[in-house]
Amino acid sequence: MSQLAPGTEEMLNSLRAAVAETLERKRRLGQYAVVWKDGKPTLAGGDAAKNHIATPPTHVSL
Repeated sequence: MSQLAPGTEEMLNSLRAAVAETLERKRRLGQYAVVWKDGKPTLAGGDAAKNHIATPPTHVSL
C-alpha cells in the first residue's frame, strides 16, 4: 500500500477502530452484521439467518 498523508492515515485508523468496536458490540449483543465476503454482502454473526446471503436486486421493474 502506498504511503498516506499523516492526517489521512489518522482518519483511516479512527474509522477502522470505530468499525471494530461496533462489530464487537454487535457480537456481544448476539446481533448480526452485514459484511462484504467473496464479492457480495453476507449476513454474519449472532441472529443472522442461516444460509442467507443479503443480495441487492439486480434490476427494478417499474
